[in-house]
Amino acid sequence: MTDTAIAASALGKRFGRRGGWALRDCAFRLPAGRVCAVVGPNGAGKSTLLALAAGLLGATEGELTVLGTTPAGARTRVGYVAQDKPLYPQLTVAETLRMGADLNPGHWDAAAAEQVVSGGDLDPKSRIRALSGGQRTRVALALALGKRPELLLLDEPMADLDPLARHELMGTLMVQAAQHGTTIAMSSHVVAELEESCDHLLLIGGGRVRLAGEIDELLAAHTRVGADADADLAPHTVVESRATGRQLSALIRPAGPLPGDWRTTAPSLEELVLAHLRNPAAPALTTTEETVA
Repeated sequence: MTDTAIAASALGKRFGRRGGWALRDCAFRLPAGRVCAVVGPNGAGKSTLLALAAGLLGATEGELTVLGTTPAGARTRVGYVAQDKPLYPQLTVAETLRMGADLNPGHWDAAAAEQVVSGGDLDPKSRIRALSGGQRTRVALALALGKRPELLLLDEPMADLDPLARHELMGTLMVQAAQHGTTIAMSSHVVAELEESCDHLLLIGGGRVRLAGEIDELLAAHTRVGADADADLAPHTVVESRATGRQLSALIRPAGPLPGDWRTTAPSLEELVLAHLRNPAAPALTTTEETVA
C-alpha cells in the first residue's frame, strides 16, 4: 500500500504534434483515502487528467504515478467511469454485471454492484440500449464499484441523474470510501454538487493546476476583505479585487496581520473557485507535497 493515490510532476498532455496542450506543467499530490473534487470549466483538462490516471492516455511530458506505480501498472486496482459511460448496448443489465465478475475474478463484490443497480429499480433483463442516461450511469457505477477498486475515477458521474438519485449515489460512494478506504477522484464543473462530500480539491483552469490540497486548508489560506478604495493590499497575495465607488472588495492570501479597520469574512468554496477561475493570472496554490511517490 502507498500513502499517495495520484502524484504528478511537470505533467503535460498534447494531442498531436501540432495540437494544443490539454494539460501543461501540472504538479500535485492526492493522498490515499481522500474524496477529491476535480473542478474546472468545460475544456479545462479534467477528463484528460482522469484518462491519464486510468492509463487510457499517455503523457506527453512529465511524470504521473498512480498507487505508487505507473497508470498501466495500477489498472487492475483502479475503477474508472468515463463521461459517456461506454457499455455494450446489446447486453442486458444482468449480463453486464456477469461480465464484470468474469473480468475481475477473485475480487468482484457482487453485493455492491447489485445494490447500485437495484436502487434504480432496473429490470435485470433490460438491455443497455433501452436504458435512460441515468440508468446507464447506475450500471456503469455498479461495474466500477463491483471491482472493489483502491482508486475510483469518476468523470462527471452525476450529470444524467435527478437530484434524488445524485444524493443516493453520492451516499453510496461515501460509504465505499469510509468502509474500504477507497480514494475517489470525481470531476465536475458544479462546485455545489461536490462541496458537502469532498475533503480535497484539485482545481484545473486552462490546462494547469490552480489549487490543490485539503479543502479546509485552502479555505483557511484565503480571506475576503472589505476596505476603503485606497487601501493598500500589498504585501498580500491578491486573487481578485473589485472597487465600487469608495469601497474595495478583495479575496487575498494574507501575508501577515490585517489592518483593524478592514472587514474580513471567510470565503465559501464556490467563491474561492470562481475567483481563481475569473483571474487566470492569480498565483496558484498547492498545500500538499508535490513530489512523485
